[in-house]
Amino acid sequence: MRQKIDNKRILFLALLLAAAAVCFTACLFSSGGESQIIEEEGELHEIIEAEEEPVKKEPVSLSISCVGDVMVHLSQIYAQHDKSTDTYDFENNFKYVKKYIKAADLALCNLETTFGGKPYDGYPMFSAPDELAPALKSAGFDVAVFANNHILDRGAAGLFRTVDILKENSLLTAGVRASEEEARYTMLDVKDVKIAVAAYTYASSNSSGRLLINGSAAPQGVENLINYIRYSHIDEDIAKIKETADEARAAGADIVIIYYHWGEEYQLKSNEYQRKIAEKTVSEVGADIIFASHPHTLQEAVFITNEETEKRVPVFYSMGNFISNQRKETLNNHYTEIGIIAQVGLVFDVEERKITSISMSAIPTWVEKYRTGGRDIYAVIPLDDDLEQNETLAASGHLARAKKALEEANGILKIDR
Repeated sequence: MRQKIDNKRILFLALLLAAAAVCFTACLFSSGGESQIIEEEGELHEIIEAEEEPVKKEPVSLSISCVGDVMVHLSQIYAQHDKSTDTYDFENNFKYVKKYIKAADLALCNLETTFGGKPYDGYPMFSAPDELAPALKSAGFDVAVFANNHILDRGAAGLFRTVDILKENSLLTAGVRASEEEARYTMLDVKDVKIAVAAYTYASSNSSGRLLINGSAAPQGVENLINYIRYSHIDEDIAKIKETADEARAAGADIVIIYYHWGEEYQLKSNEYQRKIAEKTVSEVGADIIFASHPHTLQEAVFITNEETEKRVPVFYSMGNFISNQRKETLNNHYTEIGIIAQVGLVFDVEERKITSISMSAIPTWVEKYRTGGRDIYAVIPLDDDLEQNETLAASGHLARAKKALEEANGILKIDR
């Protein structure tokens, strides 16, 4: 009888241990952590390490800068030439603005000339020395927009050569592609945020449908490589721009920047076409930022709100000339001497993949030109707090002109806050 009772006890204990093992296993899998068994003083102890919570990524602050037209007229080519070595150097043009360009996480400029090779020339058929490209890179620019009305000044060969020279100097380009297999946008990774840049120049079409750039038909095989928008076909071309923006988003773009070369030359305010295109670019394309140039003068900068998404989009209707020989002495128009470094600051939520705040500002600039030692000196002067101490202005005696430019720039911009 006693043996039967012991057997029952043994069976009961075995069942109890099995049940405990099942409960232990269930707890182990439900805990989500790692478990280990250790022996301490002859007894087994279970230690369960809790699984660490994923670290939440902090929002990213980004600064994006952009300037208007980088033009090279014949007098500028002469000024930057070293006769002793037969070489060119444009570094001094940007020495005062370099710190602002380099401080940006992303910096863009509009290259309104070509690298079409010799003979070099200015208006109306631009071709600048190749040495301009490394000077732009050294100044801090990342992207050279190349969608403007002078893109074909040296024909198809000049277009392709310009793209090659930019690539050789580690400058990305936007607005033109080397082949139809390439995307119509340029993608950059900035602080783990993917930014797409797409640029478009104003254009027109003739009666047979050929693309006209600056009034001349684009060469066969090239017209589909240039990004453009026609005032007579706004809805049709905006739909194509939307397709490009959608393609960029599908490829991972978090932010889409659109750069337009548009408007009327020498006007201090945007026209109806510019405003209509800007509105559609915000509401239909879904752009995050719009930069623009072509008038060679400053125009207003505003926010346009996307009514569907409530996203506020900075729009710089014209950033004026960054550097050129267009000025009071050559055009009897001092407004062509004034430009800006447009600045957009934003906070990007990397968890939600969206912009949570955005602001815009600008540093007005003025193109200095004076003659010393038998040659012209050109320099882009930032109209900042160091204006009174600028050594070039002291040498030229043009401080009063620079101060006047600052006053007029602020009056034209009227930046939204």
